[in-house]
Amino acid sequence: MIHTILNISAGGQTAPLYTYMLDTPEALNNGKPRPVVLILPGGAYRRTSDREAEPIAIRMNAAGFHAAILRYSVAPVRFPVALLQAAQAVMLLREHAEEWHIDPRRVFVMGFSAGGHLAASLGTLLNKKIIDDELKADPARFRPDGLLLAYPVITSGEFAHQGSIDNLIGEKAELKEIVSLEKQVDKDTPPAFIWHTGEDGSVPVENSLLFAEALRRSGVSFELHIYRKGVHGLSLANKETESSNCPTPFPGVDSWIDLALNWLQGF
Repeated sequence: MIHTILNISAGGQTAPLYTYMLDTPEALNNGKPRPVVLILPGGAYRRTSDREAEPIAIRMNAAGFHAAILRYSVAPVRFPVALLQAAQAVMLLREHAEEWHIDPRRVFVMGFSAGGHLAASLGTLLNKKIIDDELKADPARFRPDGLLLAYPVITSGEFAHQGSIDNLIGEKAELKEIVSLEKQVDKDTPPAFIWHTGEDGSVPVENSLLFAEALRRSGVSFELHIYRKGVHGLSLANKETESSNCPTPFPGVDSWIDLALNWLQGF
């Protein structure tokens, strides 16, 4: 395994990118390049959660995927710095595709909670010049091939997780519209796999429902799973990632990762 820590610099800030790249000898997978998943942990744009970082990368490796974790900049750093860092990370993965045996046509972004907002931002703000004005790059270079969104923050409206939105934009109320991502979906938004729980008391399930409906209206393929039971922030929803705030089991919720892997096989 290639495990390195690289620095991603954007917007005057630096964020570490942890790579978990599998060896790809000829005897495994016929030496073919592998898909890669860029993982964006949650944390209300105030921190990045350990529970939604390495355990996810290891699970993706076990399924034959390369993985990378971006510990993007959070408050008091404001929008769009984390978005620029995520775009830089996707470009870096594609630039190293040959060296790291990555399939550049299968670069996916998986985000949890506020990290889901960041992943969805990367998928919806591609053509809004927010990224291009800073990076001066063709959007095709940083466009994910698919989005995997776990209990994502999406809206700044009625069902907002206000703490995440406040940490993201600070006092810049004029940004509230652009970071309400159900309003930014268009036909160029990548396909998405989304899951949430109906009992989520922190980020209401309406966030996922609003995003799925926006994808449907724009003709973008998606898969949506709403689990009846479960609190916010379940990560893998198993013993490995449980905490005092996120106990297990919530029967069936741990199936989301297998469903996501099945969805990824369609690319």
